[in-house]
Amino acid sequence: MAAAAAVSEAWPELELAEQQRRRELLLTGPALEERVRAAGGRLPPRLFSLSLLHYLEVSGCGSLREPGPGLARGLPQLQSLVLRRNALGPGLSPELGPLPALRVLDLSGNALEALPPGQGLGPAEPPGLPQLQTLNLSGNRLRELPADLARCAPRLQTLNLTGNCLDSFPAELFRPGALPLLSELAAADNCLRELSPDIAHLASLKTLDLANNRLSEVPAELADCPKLKELNLHGNQLKDRRLEKMLGSCQTKSILEYLRAGGRGRCKGRADPEKEESRRQRRERRKREGGEGGEEEVAEASRLLLRVLHVSENPAPLTVTAGPEVRDVRPFLVGAVVRGMDLQTGNALKRFLTSQTKLHEDLCEKRTAATIATHDLRAVRGPLLYTARPPQDLKIVPLGRKEAKAKDLVRQLQLEAEERRKQRKRQAVSGLHRYLHLLDGKEQYPCLLDADGDVISFPPITNSEKTKIKKTTSDLFLEVTSATSLQVCKDIMDALVLKMAEINKYTLENKEEGSDTEADATSGPLSEPRRHPSTERDGSAPLVVEQVRVVDEEGHLKVVYPSKTDLDIAAAHVTVIR
Repeated sequence: MAAAAAVSEAWPELELAEQQRRRELLLTGPALEERVRAAGGRLPPRLFSLSLLHYLEVSGCGSLREPGPGLARGLPQLQSLVLRRNALGPGLSPELGPLPALRVLDLSGNALEALPPGQGLGPAEPPGLPQLQTLNLSGNRLRELPADLARCAPRLQTLNLTGNCLDSFPAELFRPGALPLLSELAAADNCLRELSPDIAHLASLKTLDLANNRLSEVPAELADCPKLKELNLHGNQLKDRRLEKMLGSCQTKSILEYLRAGGRGRCKGRADPEKEESRRQRRERRKREGGEGGEEEVAEASRLLLRVLHVSENPAPLTVTAGPEVRDVRPFLVGAVVRGMDLQTGNALKRFLTSQTKLHEDLCEKRTAATIATHDLRAVRGPLLYTARPPQDLKIVPLGRKEAKAKDLVRQLQLEAEERRKQRKRQAVSGLHRYLHLLDGKEQYPCLLDADGDVISFPPITNSEKTKIKKTTSDLFLEVTSATSLQVCKDIMDALVLKMAEINKYTLENKEEGSDTEADATSGPLSEPRRHPSTERDGSAPLVVEQVRVVDEEGHLKVVYPSKTDLDIAAAHVTVIR
């Protein structure tokens, strides 16, 4: 009894999570350091009895050297496991898996050197992580990857290996069909000396970042990756000087065409004529398949169009600068500008806000994977700064509230959440209050500032009243932020833009009567529905999606959306014009 009481006193968060049957738990902060050290550098066994957990984060603890036994057996429903900026290593003992429901695993910023069988991610047969989509191993000391990684996590989509000591990839990673869904591979800042031609077997690869390695040659087979659109090979030691120059001035498409044509960037010899002919036939076949029934599709989709405006075509493009402060807080942000929305007709605004809520529930996994924020573009003054500030220094005018410091706002929301839970006699809270745990123990909060220095977004909690969406809003700035993956941000932005196009189509076709005073009580009397300048003869108005660049403090591009790989929508009722 005395031992149990001591554990409860030392770990009050676990007692509270058990009482409230929580599905999310975050442990961080100075107090955690001492308790983990007292537990022998492990997490307490009681943590692994919280079988309802879907999200678990333990971060910033220099005393945590291994998770401890019981994790896999005790947390069968876990979907997101974040163990970043600890001292895990040199291996994982015991291994993490099997975790049958896990989708996101973040082990970045630890001291991992190797992940051998029994001290790694989980078993290969049967797969220990069968549903894993995002794996972040960046900022460790890995000298090699486990050969059975693809068998352990066969549905992997995003793999981040940046900032390790890797000199090669295991051959098994690129065998045919090993990782059919892998779309993003980041391995910058390693010691890679060669890239296997078998990388062409990654059929879904869209983004490849191998910057700052020791590559001397690039295989021509890289051009056979059918979906590859973003390639970063800067900072290597390539023998092909022409290819080296192209990296600094040419787009990925041109670089791949150079490799395909047998430039000296290939591994050996000249281009194989038979392979070149085979590639040419595949490209022509894809063109023919894409063209079949094209006219019928365009005719059907003529009222659901998306036009992409490239940065070079925009006289005043919006740019976001991401500061280094967000790297350990919430590092990933994707932005876009959408023009031509009709939110004034009928219940269009209500449908738009409802769809955003549904995306937060589903694709964003209740904001644990990512968070969406939407702004009235007329109220946004660029350029924007994405940074992080201490809770006591961050001020915002939240939606529907008065100006407050982030620290006070979070405290007020916590009190409201507990009061509502008691009033409704429920074990769980609802609405915005469900996301407060995502900030527990954070020393800095992420925020987006406009050119006036005003905070217009405080993810994952709220937007600012300054840029609130109204019924009169027609042009919007959209942002998606995530602590886990850039590709997740892009996928959710794709889904949001598509949903906006569908809402606009429905609104223009139905021209509903009525209003939505609850969604926007300040919009004033309704005027006649506006007709967008690009409205077609049949009454449809294509949405214009303007590219937004995110750069670092030195102006180097981090991401642009939509790129050529984005909005690759396989839907017959949508036409994207680039």
